[in-house]
Amino acid sequence: MAEVAALQAIRAFEEHLGYSFKRTRLLEEALTHSSYANETGIRPSNERLEYLGDAVLELCVSEILFIDHPDYSEGELTKARTSVVSERPLALWALEFGLPLLLRIGKGLERQDGRKNPSILADAMEAALGAVFLDGGYGAARELVRRLMKMPAGPAGTPDDKPRDFKSRLQEIVQAKGELPPVYRVIGRNGPDHSVSFEVEVSLPDGRILASGEGTSIKAASFAAAEMALGALSEAESDPLGGGDS
Repeated sequence: MAEVAALQAIRAFEEHLGYSFKRTRLLEEALTHSSYANETGIRPSNERLEYLGDAVLELCVSEILFIDHPDYSEGELTKARTSVVSERPLALWALEFGLPLLLRIGKGLERQDGRKNPSILADAMEAALGAVFLDGGYGAARELVRRLMKMPAGPAGTPDDKPRDFKSRLQEIVQAKGELPPVYRVIGRNGPDHSVSFEVEVSLPDGRILASGEGTSIKAASFAAAEMALGALSEAESDPLGGGDS
């Protein structure tokens, strides 16, 4: 059962990435922190893939910005790239995709809440990008980066429609209480391929469940979950996030 659950989590992660690995060992490597590798003797860790992913990310972002913004000066391009190629958006994307649950970390780091560490999450996200590059080539990596740059969690996100506002608003409320951004996880998939529906659960990184929602895509189900969570928060008389009166 544990293996089945792990496989489902991997498949959900691939669906979020929009990429299915031909060589799953690359994804496993991307999700293996050095602390786990040192404790178990499993090699390699994700450090080499992180190095590669960092370079791939910078190249992809540079190319996308150069093509999409012909009016930008060199300084403007550099500033825009810096806002994307940084720890914060990478960590947010990792949380959005449910990466913390898949990350293999050492016991010591686990006790230190390593799965919540933005630096560790950002490094793993870069490693995942490096794995996509090796498995599918530059085109696959660039497509993933372009999708990431359009997401609300990223600095280039444009929450200009109602569904995106639900997720943005929920994130603002949660972070205002000193919590890390909500985590969205696929917990169900129903129906045939031509008429599939997804169920997504939104929770805090420490496991506290906020709500769940359904939709014809993972994105739509995530928006529905965020809307449900906002409704629950607005109706609750007490603070469900444990923030108290402080």
